[in-house]
Amino acid sequence: MREIETQWSVLEQGCSDRAGRVRLARLIDRLTGLDRGARESALAEIELATLLFRTGCTVGFLPESQARTADLECRLGHGRFFVEVTAMVGGAEFRRPMNPARRSRFLPQTDDDSGGQILLHRLLARISQKARQLSDYCDPVVLAITVPYRDHRVEQLDLKQLSGAVTLLLPLVPQVSAVLLSLWDVEPAPSRSGVRLSNVHLVERSAQQRAYPRVRLLVENPSARFPLKVVEIDALKGLL
Repeated sequence: MREIETQWSVLEQGCSDRAGRVRLARLIDRLTGLDRGARESALAEIELATLLFRTGCTVGFLPESQARTADLECRLGHGRFFVEVTAMVGGAEFRRPMNPARRSRFLPQTDDDSGGQILLHRLLARISQKARQLSDYCDPVVLAITVPYRDHRVEQLDLKQLSGAVTLLLPLVPQVSAVLLSLWDVEPAPSRSGVRLSNVHLVERSAQQRAYPRVRLLVENPSARFPLKVVEIDALKGLL
């Protein structure tokens, strides 16, 4: 709770417009609501906005409307980019066996229905789903997805496979400039290869650092319609 109060203080100082303050107040209200999905999404949005603000971005909360829009407008230097924030909740769905007919074509065709494989499938599905509401922007758009702590635990998540699968998907959604993943309760599988993708930036923490996501990674879209500027990529890498 103390961390949320600190984040609130930082954002309140940096949020000068009335619409942004109204949106921020609504996010705080959702933290005390009964809808767990709304709580986790609000928490993810407040945390990410705070991190962006601390990297030097000017962060604005976009007003809610019936139209599907991004959540944050960020300005850095002479450029701007938008951020859509979403949280994936519901641990039970990650424990159900995957329907073979719905397996993503970006994942290896195996009989492995482990939590790691199912999480990969769900993440790709969420990227595809969210990308459809971001097609009208004429500036870079970052899709930020959080898999909260305590929602479920995934053993042996192959981060190289995750990075490769997201990279293969992104050219099909050029409106998404990059994907930022925050995975709180996963156990990364031992790396079998030293090869790294140049468009993937990853930070892995120990399980004892409970105040931070176990894994946070930024995957740039090599085919983005509106690519992020170098200074914007550096800022996003700084919050990993």
